Amino acid sequence: MSVLPLVFTSGWASGINAYAVVLLFGIFGATGLTDEVPESLQRTDVLVTAGVLFLCEAVADKIPYVDSAWDTAHTVIRPVAGAVVAALLAGESGSLPELAAGAVGGSTALMSHLVKAGTRMAVNTSPEPFSNIGVSVAEDLGVAGIITFAVFNPVAAAVVAGVLLLLGLLILVFLASRIRRFLRRRAQRREERRLSGAGRHWPHE
Repeated sequence: MSVLPLVFTSGWASGINAYAVVLLFGIFGATGLTDEVPESLQRTDVLVTAGVLFLCEAVADKIPYVDSAWDTAHTVIRPVAGAVVAALLAGESGSLPELAAGAVGGSTALMSHLVKAGTRMAVNTSPEPFSNIGVSVAEDLGVAGIITFAVFNPVAAAVVAGVLLLLGLLILVFLASRIRRFLRRRAQRREERRLSGAGRHWPHE
């Protein structure tokens, strides 16, 4: 069977939490639950690094505004991780060219990352922090569930991931006004900090 469904699903999940994808695939491969995972993802150093970074993301992702800064820093990291994981999966199976798999995984990861980042901007317009925590937990559980499902039923998991990606893009359109409000508020905060810093360094007569 072609590895394409698994590549697509891993790309979608990588756009949300790339470290969780690497960690889960590595664990599943190391424990023998699947033979689709390449040896490079099962290495101890890779698992430890992915685990530490996953814990860092688990904390940062639940703090208002910090989560958006974290997303901004991962605009390149998540698509690249999605492309690399996809290429490794394709190389292990031999049923799909690695370059094509990387393109599918990377582009899918980029789209799901944009959905995640945009949704978080909209959530950050809310004054209370609990919505961030709820959304973050839902994302973590969603990634864990879809990757686990993909290991045992890759085609069905890819269909679910495709539906979730489409719904996310539609939700992003409806949240556009809140996203613009978040960007204006962030620009205003930066301007206030700049003016405050300039005032502290202004020479006194």
